[in-house]
Amino acid sequence: IGGATGAIGDPSGRSTERTALDKEVLDRNVEAIETQIKQIFANGQQYAAKKRLIHASSSSDLPPIKFVNNHDWLKNMSFLDFMGDVGRLARVPTMLARDSVKNRLETDEGLSFTEFTYQLLQAYDFWHLYTNHRCTIQLGGSDQWGNMMAGTDLIRRKLHLERVEGSGKSGESKSGENDPAIALTLPLVTTATGEKFGKSAGNAVWLDEGLCSAFDFYQFFRRAPDSEVGRYLQYFTFLGLDEIKVLLAQHQVEPQKHLPQRTLAREVTELVHGEAAALKAQVMSQVLYDDSFHSVTAPELLYAFSGNDRLMRMERGQVVGREVWEVVLSTGAVRSERQAKSLQKLGGLYLNKVRVPPEGRVITTEDLLGGRVCLIRTGKENYKVLDVQ
Repeated sequence: IGGATGAIGDPSGRSTERTALDKEVLDRNVEAIETQIKQIFANGQQYAAKKRLIHASSSSDLPPIKFVNNHDWLKNMSFLDFMGDVGRLARVPTMLARDSVKNRLETDEGLSFTEFTYQLLQAYDFWHLYTNHRCTIQLGGSDQWGNMMAGTDLIRRKLHLERVEGSGKSGESKSGENDPAIALTLPLVTTATGEKFGKSAGNAVWLDEGLCSAFDFYQFFRRAPDSEVGRYLQYFTFLGLDEIKVLLAQHQVEPQKHLPQRTLAREVTELVHGEAAALKAQVMSQVLYDDSFHSVTAPELLYAFSGNDRLMRMERGQVVGREVWEVVLSTGAVRSERQAKSLQKLGGLYLNKVRVPPEGRVITTEDLLGGRVCLIRTGKENYKVLDVQ
């Protein structure tokens, strides 16, 4: 985890310098990233055992994830030490040729020395992990190619220098001189128009449930366009290619069912947020956007919306025998009686996904799913799930 490099900021894919983070923000980010990775790996093990990708009994035998922070080995390294160790092995023409550097030098703002040397810090990280933790593969997005190659180049040069100077005789490398250092990049995930996903582009999809709920996360993938859903299924799920082909073929026959999108959303949400959260998000999506209101039971619906601000508990007398517009006003979905009645006349009120007629509609016990739940909607997407006590 980049507790040290995060304070500098990677220039890759940037047209301007990143805003410096203060220590408190950086420490929170480090902690959040570690928490997210632990959660995803734990969910991944459960998923793999369920899908029989691994034996359930062997999942506990998998080696634990090791978290290291580059602040731990960079904090005590002086500038002179760094320049004498890493700087003397770096070649300026090679550094200048990196796209992350070359592209910035062509802008009016240019590139700071801090950002210019970022690639050397990342290169040293790879060397440290290679020699101390037997880490031989660095995996990243294609925009990291230059930084990652700086690492493989540094490892090659340092191992060569050890052999020339004979330092390998006095202390054998923990990784072993014959282990290859490998840089493996993956294509950046882009939108249908070719835009990169991320904070800078303003279209980030957060893994942290505090920033993006499991439902919103599910809905992002549920809304994947037809042109992208096949690619996303290959990128983000463990489904076989034949399975994906079948889903896409079914979509050609019954596009209204959106089977590839639903499968994508369920699979990815389960990996990131867990099976229970994925199930809740799936039910919420079906009730709000896909199937009939009566496709689920009242307990399923209440469980799915538990903890969601769309769920409201109301007394039976506030709902049964009342006009829909009155109930809508009670929920706070509109500001006034006039607004509620106006919305009704314009066809903007819905009860259980059915439009309320302009003359109005009284809610009865028969409207309550399981004698307990009804769904109110104002406008296009403003829903309230009413738990009638």
